[in-house]
Amino acid sequence: MSKAFTKEPDGQQADDDDLPPIAPLPAGSKNYMTPAGYAALKSELLSLIDEERPKVVETVRWAASNGDRSENGDYLYGKKRLREIDRRIRFLTKRLEQAQVVDPSVHHGSDQVFFGATVTYVDDEDVQRTITILGVDEAQASLGQVSWVAPVARALLKARVGDEVALPTPAGVRTLEVLEVSYPAP
Repeated sequence: MSKAFTKEPDGQQADDDDLPPIAPLPAGSKNYMTPAGYAALKSELLSLIDEERPKVVETVRWAASNGDRSENGDYLYGKKRLREIDRRIRFLTKRLEQAQVVDPSVHHGSDQVFFGATVTYVDDEDVQRTITILGVDEAQASLGQVSWVAPVARALLKARVGDEVALPTPAGVRTLEVLEVSYPAP
């Protein structure tokens, strides 16, 4: 049976199946972001609206004028790309509307861990790590950035230099000692 004749659950579109799930925000929480993270998402949104989408629309228009659309790769790919762009625009618009921008530089000089802090800690196996606590939409683990909702970030929040905090893991409770806390300069 064609996918066109299958019923999708309410609120779900058929072309959402191949996309990775979006990082959810904890229920009732705010979408905290740094000014840089907010600016990056806004820049991406404006780029999609002003640059990428018009180019794809023009390609689809050109491909549609060529006749048979059923075997027209430019047309089929262009329509799929438009759906992806529109989905991303909706997502970015929603996240930016929910965003609460928090400037971490207001804590510059503090030794307590808050949102936006870069924290160096050592665990109970003497492994030292440095992480930066950022928003859900801006954290990149490969760069040593973690979301403020991540277990390690939640364990470290409100701790001070010299404090030991407990981090529950599937393998048991780990102990982390805060060695250094820094914030960007104002």
